[in-house]
Amino acid sequence: MNIEYRDGLLFTDIEISFKGKSKIINNVVVDTGAAQTLISQDAVDDICIKVSGDDEVVTSYGIGGKEHAFVKTIDRVKLGEFVLDNCSLDFTSFQYDDINGLIGLDLLIEAGFIIDLKKLKMYLQE
Repeated sequence: MNIEYRDGLLFTDIEISFKGKSKIINNVVVDTGAAQTLISQDAVDDICIKVSGDDEVVTSYGIGGKEHAFVKTIDRVKLGEFVLDNCSLDFTSFQYDDINGLIGLDLLIEAGFIIDLKKLKMYLQE
C-alpha cells in the first residue's frame, strides 16, 4: 500500500465499517510513536460513529498534551490488504484540520506491516 510523505509526516488512507456503512478516511498519519490508532470523530460522523453512554473513555498523553477519546467496537478496519473484523478503535475530536487520525502501533503490529521509506510503501509481512 502506498504512503505519502508531506510536511514531515507519512500519510495514508484507512477504511472503516460500522453498522453496515463504510468510509475511506484520507489524511491519516502513520505514527510509529503512537501506541493506539486514533481517528477523528468528525471524519466518521456521517457513518454514525458517535460517543454513547456505554463507551469507554480513555485518556492518552502525547506531544500535543492530554487527549480524551471514546472507544468504539467497529465492524471492520481495512488498511491496504490488511483487514481486521470486530475491533476497537479510539475516536476523538482532532485538533488538526489537515489530519484525520493516527495509525498507531496497535494496528501496525497486528498487521505486521513493513514500512519501506525508500519506496514509500507499507507491505504485509509474508
